[in-house]
Amino acid sequence: MTFSEFKESISKIEKIDLFGEKAHMEMSPNFRTKELRELDVVKKNPRKAAVLALFYPNKSDETYIVLILRNTYKGIHSAQMGFPGGKVELTDKDLEETAIRETYEEVGVRPENINILKKLTKIYIPPSNFWVYPFIGTANHTPNFVRQETEVEKIVEVSLEDFLNESNLVEKRLSTSYAKEVDVPAFLLNGHVVWGATAMMLNEVKMVLKSLL
Repeated sequence: MTFSEFKESISKIEKIDLFGEKAHMEMSPNFRTKELRELDVVKKNPRKAAVLALFYPNKSDETYIVLILRNTYKGIHSAQMGFPGGKVELTDKDLEETAIRETYEEVGVRPENINILKKLTKIYIPPSNFWVYPFIGTANHTPNFVRQETEVEKIVEVSLEDFLNESNLVEKRLSTSYAKEVDVPAFLLNGHVVWGATAMMLNEVKMVLKSLL
C-alpha cells in the first residue's frame, strides 16, 4: 500500500474504539497473563514510559513501520525488539512529548516531522514496573534514521504488508531473565521474534489498522 493510500485510509483513526485488553491478551504469554491477573498494580506505584508506532513512506512510497533491536546489556529488556520510546522525563510536558522525544533520540526522526494520530491502550510491564503508553504516528517523508548507539543495536524497518500478514504470527519457545523455556505468541518480522509487551501493543496497532484499511 502506498503511503498516500495509507494516510487516506487512517484519516478517521481518532473515531475508532480501542481494542484494549482483548488485543493485549491475544499476544500475552500464559505466565504473564496469570501474573497480571494477580497483581495490584496501583500498590506497585509504577513509573511511566511512552513509545511510538511510527509509520512512514520508504523511497518507493510504500508504507513501513520502524522497530528497534535493543543492545545487549545486563537488564531485563536486553537484546529485545521494541518500539522507539522510553521513560518520562521531568522536562516532558506530557506522554505524547515523551514518545516524540524518545523517537528522536533513539532513531533520529526529528520532532517536527512526527504527527501523533492516536493514543492506544496503556500496558503494565511487571519486570520493570512501568506503565507504558503507546501512540500511533506518521512521518510524511522518508526518515533519515540515526541509531542511538548506546541503546539501539539495529533499526528494523518492516513493511505494512509484512506486519499485517497473518502468517507472521508464530509461537516460539524462549528463555528470558525471568522465565525459562516458555512458549510465547510472537510476530516474526524481518527475521526477528517480537514478543511480550511489544507484541501485545503491536497487536492493538494491527487491529486498529485492519478496522480501517
